[in-house]
Amino acid sequence: MIDEENQPDSTSQPTNEAADSQSVSDQQAVVAEGGLVDLEYPSAVEEETAESTAVSAKTEGEAQEATQAAADLPLAGGELEAILKLRQENDALKAQLEELNQQSESFKTQSMRIAADFDNFRKRTTKEKEDLEQQIKRVTLSELLPVVDNFERARSQIKPQDDGEMGIHKSYQGVYKQLVDCLKRIGVSAMRPEGKEFDPNLHEAVMREATNEYPEGVVIEQLVRGYFLGERVLRHAMVKVASAPETPSEESDESQASSPE
Repeated sequence: MIDEENQPDSTSQPTNEAADSQSVSDQQAVVAEGGLVDLEYPSAVEEETAESTAVSAKTEGEAQEATQAAADLPLAGGELEAILKLRQENDALKAQLEELNQQSESFKTQSMRIAADFDNFRKRTTKEKEDLEQQIKRVTLSELLPVVDNFERARSQIKPQDDGEMGIHKSYQGVYKQLVDCLKRIGVSAMRPEGKEFDPNLHEAVMREATNEYPEGVVIEQLVRGYFLGERVLRHAMVKVASAPETPSEESDESQASSPE
């Protein structure tokens, strides 16, 4: 037998549904009347709550980053120390390189100076050697020139009379010619000052002669032959120089000055 008291009240459930429908109808009526209730968007309290939640989350994220940075701080400090050490080593290497470059420039300058000094020494030594050779040649040839002078005097003064004398004359003239050829090969050349202007750098005037044949100051005759050694004077030529002829008035003045009163 079914207990009627425990069975659901079929009449009460429709009553609750009717009440719910009545409540929904009342809310729609309020919206329709221009009420302030917005059924589709969250309220201002809910927005403020969401914003505070986001701020809290951001704060927590920053706190976590700060914590991570604090946790990584010893590692960053070690890297910073390594970087500073590398920079110091780099600066030390740069200073060492600069010092080596300066030493290299100093050695280069010193090498160039030594090369220039050696070149000057070589030139000076070569010039001194040439001057010494010329000096030796000058001394030696100056001793031989009187022999050449004697051969020339003999050729101009000796006149062979027979075949025997002619043979002797030809023999010593052959020796003279051989000596002159040797002097020419060494670089000795004879001066030819006759008819040229007197030059004190080349000539030595031992006589003066008044003449109308030559202008004044011109070499008339070479008494002792002069010689060159290359382009330098080996021996000055002893010469006779022309002078202006004396006028009759000058001769009469000289005679009056020389006659006693």
